[in-house]
Amino acid sequence: MKYPVHLLKLIDVLKKLPGVGNKSAERFAFEILNWSDDALNQMANVLASTKTHLQYCQQCGCLIGIEDCPFCATSRHNHQAICIVAQARDVFAIEGTHEFRGMYHVLGALLSPMTGMGPEKLRFNKLQERILEHHIREVVIALDSTLEGDATALFLKQQLEPLKVHVSRLAFGLPMGSSLDYVDGGTLAKALAARGQF
Repeated sequence: MKYPVHLLKLIDVLKKLPGVGNKSAERFAFEILNWSDDALNQMANVLASTKTHLQYCQQCGCLIGIEDCPFCATSRHNHQAICIVAQARDVFAIEGTHEFRGMYHVLGALLSPMTGMGPEKLRFNKLQERILEHHIREVVIALDSTLEGDATALFLKQQLEPLKVHVSRLAFGLPMGSSLDYVDGGTLAKALAARGQF
């Protein structure tokens, strides 16, 4: 017997979330059916107002609320370093380490000719403006170690050469607490190539 039409609609909506397949969407839908009216209304209100209360900073591309961007605060300008990331969520991961105190720049995508994502889709012109405006001395490229991430990093390095800034990239290698027996060859090769002084 088929599910009621509205339940099928709910399942279809939930499947739009990344990593949610049919079975997970069904599980979530049946769980939602057990929620109180207040909980359902709260969820509906939060979803409906998300675009109003969350936005991307016009300067750096970071995700912010309705207040001024904390990532563009003048206290960060003194560090003369800018970290380039692909997506806004990457900023929060780096901030969680408490190791970087400079500014951020979100590209919004990675180069991918297969999906039509070329250099014109990156926020590179804005990056150049910010580097010159804030007298940036170091650019940290914090992109995924994937084919697209590597291609984008290489493109950025080439494009930034005329600006005479120091360009660095996050080190790749062994995860903390890992055993060499369980590390793949590519990761081990990167760790050897990026080895540092002990």
